[in-house]
Amino acid sequence: MSSPAAVPDGQWMLRSWAESLGKVLAQMGGSPVNTAVLSETPSELPSSDPRDLWILGSCSGGIRGEMSFRLPVVSAIRLAQLFTGETSPAVDKISAEQQEAVIELMRQAAGLVNSDLKPRWGDVQIRPEITAGPPSWPSAVTAWIQSGQDRANNAFLEVHLSAALVAVFRAEKPEERPADAATSPSTVAVPEARPASLDLLMDVELVLTLRFGSRDLTLAAILDLTPGAVIDLDRQVEEPVDVLLDGRLVARGEVVVTNGNYGLRVTELGPTCCGVK
Repeated sequence: MSSPAAVPDGQWMLRSWAESLGKVLAQMGGSPVNTAVLSETPSELPSSDPRDLWILGSCSGGIRGEMSFRLPVVSAIRLAQLFTGETSPAVDKISAEQQEAVIELMRQAAGLVNSDLKPRWGDVQIRPEITAGPPSWPSAVTAWIQSGQDRANNAFLEVHLSAALVAVFRAEKPEERPADAATSPSTVAVPEARPASLDLLMDVELVLTLRFGSRDLTLAAILDLTPGAVIDLDRQVEEPVDVLLDGRLVARGEVVVTNGNYGLRVTELGPTCCGVK
């Protein structure tokens, strides 16, 4: 797998996220909170840990795509404490209340980001939700947001943008971006309408995934899994399988075998299969 691209793809949106997080934290805590977008992995960033908090932000409306946030457990706890004004000593395990505080922080910040995006892309909705782990799609852009009142208490968010989301930013020509976009996302002028150019997107790699079904399991059930165990899915054998493009349902079909390889015969395509009328 190729390495994810570094910013500036999506830099404008990342900066909006950083500023929005700072605004919400400052409002809740009553004092300024420094935030910044980093293009290189910060040396203080903890390595991946099963206790990390993963949050998925699905974009709909004027922008479609996904972004994922990894919050190391220590960073998640620090953000929760900043958001709630909690002063108890930090621990190495995040509580359910702290998880709720973090997701509420992200939702409030997402509301500000939605407002920043509106002048340029119209109505956009980003809905952050806690997920069980990393996204199923590969990251096209990876960056980091640093937030905190001082260096000793910095929190870090590792941000991943999907290829579909990055394609939106690549499709916008530099000369059509407002001159002040790099410094003031909230005062962006509305660009003139222009014809879509698919040529700009043809080299964007997307991941096609077949989903045969799903099943909710408790942590205890997962820990009890052994080689040879069978997990029942929520789909009958005769039902079509889902086709996901970068994590988004785009079609359904039936599995076939061609030249010794698995294949898919598409039976439903477009809005109908996705439940959109």
